[in-house]
Amino acid sequence: MKYLVKSLILLVGLSLFNKANAQIELAQDMAKWKFSVEYGKACEATIVAEVNIASHWHINALVLPKGTFGIATEFRLAKSPNYQVVGAVKEPTPIQKHDDIADEDLTYHEGKIILKQKIKILSAKDFTLNGAYLFQPCDADHCLPPYDSKFTVKVKGCADAAQIEETQEGDDMAQTPAVAPTDNVKKDDESGSTVKQTADNKAPVAGKEKTKKSLWGVFFAAFFSGFIALIMPCVFPMIPMTVSFFTKRSKTRALGVRNAFIYGGSIILIHVLLAGVVIVTRLSSLLNELSTNVYFNLFFFGMLIVFGLSFLGAFEIQLPSKWVNKADEKADKGGVVGIFFMALVLSLASFSCTGPILGDLLVSISTSGGDLALLIGMFAFGLALALPFMLFAIFPSWLNSMPNSGGWLNVVKVFLGFLEIAFAFKFLGAADTTMQWHLLHREVFVAIWVGIFAMLSLYLLGKVRLPHDSPVEKLSVGRSMMATASIAFTMYLIPGLWGAPLNLVNAYLPPDFYAEVPGGISGGGGNTISVSQSGSGEQIEIVEGMHKGPQGLMAFKDYDKALAYAKKVNKPLFIDFTGWGCVNCRKMENSVWGQPGVIEHLRDDVVIVSLYVDERTELPKNEQKTIKVNGQDFSVTTIGNKWTAKQIEEYQTASQPYYVLQTPDGKDIPVGGATYQDHGSAPVFQKWLEKGLKAHKK
Repeated sequence: MKYLVKSLILLVGLSLFNKANAQIELAQDMAKWKFSVEYGKACEATIVAEVNIASHWHINALVLPKGTFGIATEFRLAKSPNYQVVGAVKEPTPIQKHDDIADEDLTYHEGKIILKQKIKILSAKDFTLNGAYLFQPCDADHCLPPYDSKFTVKVKGCADAAQIEETQEGDDMAQTPAVAPTDNVKKDDESGSTVKQTADNKAPVAGKEKTKKSLWGVFFAAFFSGFIALIMPCVFPMIPMTVSFFTKRSKTRALGVRNAFIYGGSIILIHVLLAGVVIVTRLSSLLNELSTNVYFNLFFFGMLIVFGLSFLGAFEIQLPSKWVNKADEKADKGGVVGIFFMALVLSLASFSCTGPILGDLLVSISTSGGDLALLIGMFAFGLALALPFMLFAIFPSWLNSMPNSGGWLNVVKVFLGFLEIAFAFKFLGAADTTMQWHLLHREVFVAIWVGIFAMLSLYLLGKVRLPHDSPVEKLSVGRSMMATASIAFTMYLIPGLWGAPLNLVNAYLPPDFYAEVPGGISGGGGNTISVSQSGSGEQIEIVEGMHKGPQGLMAFKDYDKALAYAKKVNKPLFIDFTGWGCVNCRKMENSVWGQPGVIEHLRDDVVIVSLYVDERTELPKNEQKTIKVNGQDFSVTTIGNKWTAKQIEEYQTASQPYYVLQTPDGKDIPVGGATYQDHGSAPVFQKWLEKGLKAHKK
């Protein structure tokens, strides 16, 4: 069992290291749309959208009160000679509520809703109807970026309809009264005797399965965090001591088991109560709002550095001794209250070991999972700590098989300390790229990681000793395997100093163009680049405003300069709404932009302009202003504000990445926008690009 525990340490540590990216909320998972057709009389039909909204989430109504910053739900049909849109979209009566904190009126739907759009069939032949929908899911704490997608349904022709030549429908959506004034949106209270055509009559509640999966992910991630805390030097030796205390103190074995269960339950209760305090004080909402804030990233960087140094043995983080002493006095009283305070003493006294792990858990779940996830996570953390005390009380003979406390526990603590320090630089990198300080270029970041994991390798091999270490006479199997993994990872990182992609850890690193030598040494640093796909060697001079962007592609950061250059070279403009701290943007740039069939178009056929919505550079005073966005005042003081307003005003979306193609005179090419959710693979993105380029040539 001793070697089993040691072998699990590396896996659990890596699980903790990656858990910050584990909870990803996608808008399409929060509201599932299913479409069908209901047929009436006289060539009339109704396109039905059944929307199943995940528990604890809601979507906005089709018409929102004036001054609301939210994005209205849309349900629209494409223009076609095969049918004619009749009237407005019907929606159920929405829930109306005034938000005192935001001081705005909310109008939204929860649970399952039905939207209906009536049409007049003009074709005698069967045809395919194209449509689109858009929605923005929100819960009590935050809203996700809006989700825009298309759908198709098969519609039966009407024999009484006028015979018309069937043509292929375009992509332009008809301006149906889906977002008409309030008096045009009707309450969906008509039952009617209709025949419903649908492929699935038993659709599950939307988002329910995904929500369950997500909460289970939170549970297991938190449970593993509790397991790591359990094997810390401050906690692990307490297991046999505490269990022996209960068994010897109790008159019967049954009483000892009961006391151990009360002790374990108290540990769980203490952690759940801590989660409750975070929720009641609304700290979870605050953490969620600050999760992309530069100052929050700097704070979290400093916190992880302090925790990491504590794990390495530089100092111990301890709570005030008065707290521990008072809890210890209560523990002497005996009974259930005494056992509860014994559990509190354990929690307080072991804070120097469990505090960094617990703090990391609180922040990561609060910024990604909401209140329910926080409660489940803290319950799982407490359960992992409590289980050994309860199990060993039931089966006391197992105590003999426990590995002895010793130097290996300190090795685990130091191992986690190195990981904490390495992970801290991810937050410093996010702040640095957002503020454009250029302190932590990609090469510098990789060099720091190489140094950290090289030191970890030397430590695991016994070549470096820290304050609380004993001399290493020989390496155990578990320690040897951990050292091997650390050496291999260090060697993997080294080529990144010269521009290697490092795909395994790209999500943690600054973008490849945020470097001293953008694109790496092989990418060159001159003032000309080859743009000839045929290999003819054609060269162009880099003009003012260009910089080397993702995949070594030349790009602008100013829309007006990019548009002027697009006119000069007569190429379409590729607008990239992005962000320095946008993880999905980096994924698209790393896994899609560089693929064959995509990079050639981006390099040779378009002019790229990347508009960073989180760019903090302040605009000149004469350009700063306050504008109306969706009826609400929006201050434009930074370059990022300027591009955010442009995206929301022109494209009614605030999610990144978002890609648009324009003609050299600044008009949108009618192929719609491309998103990470709908165009996240190279073949789909390539098809969208080629469709836009083809439309531009017509």
